[in-house]
Amino acid sequence: MRPFRFLAEPRGIIDGKTLAERARHAEAIGIHVLVKSDHLVEQLAPIPAMATIAVATERLRISAFVFNNDLRHPAVLAQDLASLDVLSDGRLEIALGAGWNEPEYRAIGLPFDPVAVRVSRMEESIKVIKGLLGDGPFSFHGEHYTITEMDGQPKPIQRPHPPFMIGGGGRRTLSIAGREADIVSLAPRILSGQRSDPTSVTWAATEEKIGWVREAAGDRFDDLELNVYPSLWPIVLTNSLHLEARKVIDRLGNRTGVELTEDEVIAAPNIFIGSVDRFVEKFEELRERLGISSFMVGEIDELAPVVERLAGT
Repeated sequence: MRPFRFLAEPRGIIDGKTLAERARHAEAIGIHVLVKSDHLVEQLAPIPAMATIAVATERLRISAFVFNNDLRHPAVLAQDLASLDVLSDGRLEIALGAGWNEPEYRAIGLPFDPVAVRVSRMEESIKVIKGLLGDGPFSFHGEHYTITEMDGQPKPIQRPHPPFMIGGGGRRTLSIAGREADIVSLAPRILSGQRSDPTSVTWAATEEKIGWVREAAGDRFDDLELNVYPSLWPIVLTNSLHLEARKVIDRLGNRTGVELTEDEVIAAPNIFIGSVDRFVEKFEELRERLGISSFMVGEIDELAPVVERLAGT
């Protein structure tokens, strides 16, 4: 089995000294990757934050969670990513998504294309970024991007490129992840109106998603790392597991009209509720039965006792 790896995010708008202190603390308690989300909201931008984290630490890896492909041309992002890998001495992970938060698009006058278009654009971006991080001049002629004899510079420390994380909840995106990614993040399916489908985070739905990844990955499936993150409900450390599960059921039922069972909520890989012992038990079960070994654990200290018990195992 793969060792556990834990991702966390320092949230809020904080100064460089505070961010550096939080990063060193994360490194000390066993966090493996410190990430920044990529949204046009009240937060630090991911690229300068990642550079600050890299300078302040020695082992901690850096990543976004995840870059919105539509906010940057892939050639520009490739240069930023390679620079981050050089500055961090090879500690970058590349996480890319197709974009989903329509209000952000509206706020800056960016067309919010249908999901099929956004996913196609992301798939082309992956090819462009990999090509520009590789050796020598690269050309690409797609529906959305054209690159002509460009030799991307600088080149990353990690060869042929830093590991890619691609996540999603639908079959097409997860199939792309199976073919192109090193790390696959299993997400909820997004319905119309930006609502997540509660049934898509159940154990059964997660097994189905992994099946899609396996089919697309073929012989490389065993080399992939599988990730989950808390979705639809915040992380809750509690000794009243069943009471919290009922809250989840009632709130999601009122919001979406879908009522999960208590067992479905408790077992759901993307719902993080329970005691420290329950989290340890659940993460170990997810790794043993589904091969999921990477977990996004929210803010740095939200699940620190769990991280400290499992990191390195």
